[in-house]
Amino acid sequence: MKYFKTISAILILGIILSGCSSKTNNATSTQDQTANKKAIPVKVMTLSKTNISRTIDYTASILPFEEVNMAPSTPGRIDKIYVEVGDKVNKGDDLFLMDRTQLYQLELQLSNLQKDLSRIDTLLKSGSAKQQQYDQMKTQYDVTKTNVDFMKENTQLKSPFFGVVTGKYFENGEMYSGGPSTQTGRSAVVTVMQVDPLKVNVSISEQYYPLIKKGMKAKITADVYNNEIFTGTVFRIAPTINSATRSFITEVELPNRNELLKPGMFVRVSMDLGEVETFVVPAYTVLVQEGTNTRYVFVEKNNIAERVEVDLGKRFDDQIEIISKNLKEGDMLVNEGQSRLINGDKIEIIK
Repeated sequence: MKYFKTISAILILGIILSGCSSKTNNATSTQDQTANKKAIPVKVMTLSKTNISRTIDYTASILPFEEVNMAPSTPGRIDKIYVEVGDKVNKGDDLFLMDRTQLYQLELQLSNLQKDLSRIDTLLKSGSAKQQQYDQMKTQYDVTKTNVDFMKENTQLKSPFFGVVTGKYFENGEMYSGGPSTQTGRSAVVTVMQVDPLKVNVSISEQYYPLIKKGMKAKITADVYNNEIFTGTVFRIAPTINSATRSFITEVELPNRNELLKPGMFVRVSMDLGEVETFVVPAYTVLVQEGTNTRYVFVEKNNIAERVEVDLGKRFDDQIEIISKNLKEGDMLVNEGQSRLINGDKIEIIK
C-alpha cells in the first residue's frame, strides 16, 4: 500500500513540474516574440504652434431680455383688463385694475387722520397737547399713508418696460385667487415680455472661459432670414462651470432691428476670440477610436509609438486644430503609417 502511495506522489509531482516548465517556456517565447517584433516604418513631422484667428460657433434660441408675470399682491376681483395678447405697451401703461373697495376705505381713514393730526399740531403749538400725543398720531398717519400708496400700486398695475403682452389669463370681473395660471406654474393676470432688446444665452465650452469678456461682439444669424446679420454684445458671463456639460452660460444682448427677431427663434452665434497659438496638423493624422467619438494621434517617444487623445478645434481645408495638454512643441507627430499602430508599438522613422 505504501508502495502505491509513493508511486502516486511521484507521478503528481512530475505533472506539476511539467506544467511549470511549459508555462516558463511559453512566457519566454512571448517575451522573445515581443523583443523580436519588427519595428513598423513610419514618417514623422515636428509639432510647432501656429497663430490662427479663433472663431467659435454655437446654436441657441432667442429669449426675451426680460419677462414679467404681472399679478397683484393679494387675491381679489379683477375690475378691468386694458390689454390683449399681442398688444405693445410702453413703460407706465395701464395693464389691469383690481377692485379698489379696500383702497377707498383706507383713503377715507387717511383723510380723517390728516384732520386729527392737523388739530393736534395746532394744540401742540398752543401748549394744549403733549408731544407724545402728536408723535402717536403722526406714526398712525404715516403707516396708513404707506398702506394707501401700496394699495394704489397693487390695484392699478402698469407695464414696467416697453414690451409686448404675451399672456392674458383672466377676463373682466373674474376673481384672481393667487393660484398658478401660467404655463410655467406661476401666478399672473397678464405676462409682458421685453422684446427690444432681446438676449441669447450661449452655452460655451469651458476651454474658452479665459477668452470670453464683457463687451465682446457676437455675430448672430437666423435661418428664417437669408443674408441678415445681427450684432449682439456680451453683457453677462456665468461665474461657474457646469460640471455635467463642462460649459458655461454667456448672455448676449441683441438689439431687435425692425423687430424682425422673435423670442423662441433658432439662431447661430459666432464669436471672434482673436489670434491664438495652437497646433494645426494635417487632418489625416488624427484617428478616431471605433465605436466612440474619441480622437487621437501618435507621437514618437524613443522609437515607441505613444497614443495621445486630442480635442478638435477649427478646421482649415485639409488642416485641423488639435488641443491636448499632453502635446508640446518639438514632439514628433506620426504623419504616415499611423493607421497601422497601436499604443506601445516599436517604430522606425524613415525619411
